[in-house]
Amino acid sequence: MYPVTADTLVLGIETSCDETAAALVMGGADVISSVVSSQVDLHADFGGVVPEIASRAHLDVLNPVVARAIVEAGVDERRIDAVACTVGPGLIGALLVGVSAAKAFALAWDVPFVAVNHMEAHLYAAFLEDPTLEFPLVVLLVSGGHTMIVEMRDHGDYTLLGRTIDDAAGEAFDKVARFLDLGYPGGPAIDAAALEGDPEAIRFPRAMLDDGLDVSFSGLKTAVMNHVRRNPDVSSADVAASFQAAVVDVLVTKARRAARQVGATGIVLGGGVAANSLLREELLGACAADDLQGFLPSREMCTDNAAMIAAAGWHRLRIDGPSPLDTGAHPNLALPLRP
Repeated sequence: MYPVTADTLVLGIETSCDETAAALVMGGADVISSVVSSQVDLHADFGGVVPEIASRAHLDVLNPVVARAIVEAGVDERRIDAVACTVGPGLIGALLVGVSAAKAFALAWDVPFVAVNHMEAHLYAAFLEDPTLEFPLVVLLVSGGHTMIVEMRDHGDYTLLGRTIDDAAGEAFDKVARFLDLGYPGGPAIDAAALEGDPEAIRFPRAMLDDGLDVSFSGLKTAVMNHVRRNPDVSSADVAASFQAAVVDVLVTKARRAARQVGATGIVLGGGVAANSLLREELLGACAADDLQGFLPSREMCTDNAAMIAAAGWHRLRIDGPSPLDTGAHPNLALPLRP
């Protein structure tokens, strides 16, 4: 084990997609500062993230974002003990901006560089707000690029229980929102529209609901499009509400099944889709019914941020020690799992 303590201060850097973020976290859980610069407005006209635009935006704002995080923390840069950065998965150009900068900071300050898996970092979002969570846990990790059900038995000890076999939940939200012309980003747009609709208006399919722990959303997305084409006067709010209900039904059912299967003490949400209002409500209700602890990170910690990178970096530094400075960016990096 590498010698880290409750006073070890880690600078986290996140540039995997369209958020440029920096944060300082002490002891793996105490957020001293957290700064996020969003690129939503830059990509809105395109209905999705444009990799070249994202990379250039990271180049423009990363240094000011890091400087602001240090100023807001009220510490001297010489107080920083390590620099942690997302090395994957993500957009290769965007990742390279953060990785290059993180290595430069680590060299300039003569402190360890720590490579962090973005998916692993999402597992730590909940611990930033409740470090007392008890293992084993089931983490329902739902984002624009990933949908996973992960058993977390200890820090750094994970087993993948289920995953999407096609579209991620967030990807389905984005595609349906674009089809319904609800705006970008799709998740919040669907969430808002659903508030005005009837979730029981249309019974969309729940693929693989009774089969194992994997999920599938491609057929649901197609069912939505086919229904709207056959019924052009249908209320977009009803479609959004019914679609959202189908997604949430599948996710909550699978998470509950996983928790029973592994004897988890609770279920934790993580990832951008964890900000969805219905998912948060239904998961907490299911945990109460099953006598499980249920934890929902704040919406700020659900979306991409650097505090979770710094937290995961603190644990990775403790478990593995510093990462080599020749560590590259890995756009398809997989979650580190138990052998």
